[in-house]
Amino acid sequence: MTTSKRSAGRPSKYTEAIVDEICMRMADGESLRRICRDEGMPAASTVLLWRSERSGFAERYARAREAQAQLLFDEILEIADNTSNDTVPKVDKEGNEYGEMPNAEWIARSRLRVDARKWYLSKVLPKVYGDKLELAGDKESPLTVVVQNLSEATKE
Repeated sequence: MTTSKRSAGRPSKYTEAIVDEICMRMADGESLRRICRDEGMPAASTVLLWRSERSGFAERYARAREAQAQLLFDEILEIADNTSNDTVPKVDKEGNEYGEMPNAEWIARSRLRVDARKWYLSKVLPKVYGDKLELAGDKESPLTVVVQNLSEATKE
């Protein structure tokens, strides 16, 4: 019985051409997982490791992710503005159309698509799309910080 040594996975070839293609496709809106499924592409886990192992790659990857996020923002507007399937015809028992009714399934799916993209944007570009958390008091009664000595607090 002969045994041959198998490779643990796809070969990892870091080349400028591969990096250019990955970053360009991500900037065009394609997911890293989808890109890495293609023949000749490294595994997604390999690309993620390159961010810390390869000089300059993390910055290029981050810029590609930012461009991808901007496209997702545009998609949100397109999804929200697309009303083409918001209604469906009402049909009686004989199959005659007599008006329209809301297409609840389409509307719910559109809401899910928008919400998923908004969530992603808030994580990828939190300074631009994240929720702003501001602690402020009333102008007449501003917030104050009270520092109390621990020994005083335990006496009470």
